[in-house]
Amino acid sequence: MLPYLIFGVTFAFAAAVQPGPFQAFLLAQTSRQGWRRTLPAAFAPLLSDGPIVVLVLLVLNRVPSGLISVLQAAGGAFLIFLAVGAWNTWRNSAAVQAAPGPDRQQTLLKAALVNLLNPNPYLGWSLVMGPLLLKGWRETPGHGIALLVGFYGTLVLSTMGIILLFGLASNFGPRVSRILVAVSAITLAGFGVYELWLAAGAFLRI
Repeated sequence: MLPYLIFGVTFAFAAAVQPGPFQAFLLAQTSRQGWRRTLPAAFAPLLSDGPIVVLVLLVLNRVPSGLISVLQAAGGAFLIFLAVGAWNTWRNSAAVQAAPGPDRQQTLLKAALVNLLNPNPYLGWSLVMGPLLLKGWRETPGHGIALLVGFYGTLVLSTMGIILLFGLASNFGPRVSRILVAVSAITLAGFGVYELWLAAGAFLRI
């Protein structure tokens, strides 16, 4: 059981600290509305990964390339939409300082949508976590449970740590907060364009 638990912990930590659309979204939300309102977003994978896991296991750990392309296109468009919102906030420095923002439930749902449209969880579950979960569960259900507990426990805690770090940086003053919002807007737009570019290339090859 211990090897499965350790693998879940290490894989989740690597996934949490790897720069990506979800991390850019966390930076944008923390800069705009503070770490307290953004903290519930750490639980987003618990909402979004359920359908992903079911889909991956039903197709025997092989996600069709066409589905990934559709997700990339939808995710790219959504990231650009978020980038526009962050950019509008940057243009208004008062909004960065006050930033009441949406409530915690809206933040959690929006974060879950970002993660659901992100191809990375599909690839991670189809190539790594899915096969290992099936293998461990066939040996004994305890191995599969240990893998899931280690993975999602570490993923949530690591994401909380990232949000707190972003919040600490934002507390250095409105100027730093405004810079972070600008960085998040550019990052979200960059990831959005990149996802659309990948999706367009995949569609052209079909």
